Amino acid sequence: MRRPRLAALAVLAAVALAAGSCGDTAAPACDLILFGRPGPSTGLGADRCAPRCTCGDVDFEPPTYTAADVAALRAWALLDPPPPLTDDPYAAPPPPVGDDAVCAVVREPVARQYRLRDYPTQAAALADGAVPTHFGVCGRCSPLADLAVYMEQGDLTAPVRACGLAFPSGPAADHVQCLRDLGFTEPCAQIWYYNTVHTRAACLAPCFAALDQPYHLPDGSLNECLRCDEVNSGPVFKAIAGRTRRNTGLPSALCRPCSEVRPLIHAY
Repeated sequence: MRRPRLAALAVLAAVALAAGSCGDTAAPACDLILFGRPGPSTGLGADRCAPRCTCGDVDFEPPTYTAADVAALRAWALLDPPPPLTDDPYAAPPPPVGDDAVCAVVREPVARQYRLRDYPTQAAALADGAVPTHFGVCGRCSPLADLAVYMEQGDLTAPVRACGLAFPSGPAADHVQCLRDLGFTEPCAQIWYYNTVHTRAACLAPCFAALDQPYHLPDGSLNECLRCDEVNSGPVFKAIAGRTRRNTGLPSALCRPCSEVRPLIHAY
């Protein structure tokens, strides 16, 4: 059921009041149960990972988004979309990413047309009538079409890895097309491609060893491959992609500490 605009903003405003708490709290109590939706490759059960964060005053449990929600996102048309990447972003240090900034949807008068705009805070976006779509500044994966992929694919690690294994030495265009076939826009597929190439170079040994391992060790930490990717490729990916599941409030098969999750409810 479609929510009226004011009701949607009211929900977002309510989440906004507490958004910093779950994302900024480092208390161990927040991370006893990780935030995610365990799948066959996760390596953790529901007793260790669940799609809910309870941190201090925050009790965040996103709705289960449906196929209809995904289709609705894909019906929106983005004006002035992010341009394709022309160079490898890993050739330079990652630009800084602010903790309080948000990328928000600004709806146009024409039905289902929108623009993306950066705001210094979530409160500033809401005050302007915009709808925050993720924390951090807008990037190549900020469009709603890419959000649709993140909602639809509870486990992106497996299909992205499959594209990397299918095209281990190129050509780049075929690798990017493999990622686009998942539903990504071209710029978002490009940053996923560059992330895969960089991780292959930086983490070949641990990733080869972890091919058949679950994503998490029994203590809840990531396996050596994913940890290597997080450290070596994560900062550039987050800065260039803009959107991640953690800063978008979406659970996935990779379970995350609630102290790293930013609560958001998606109602456009």
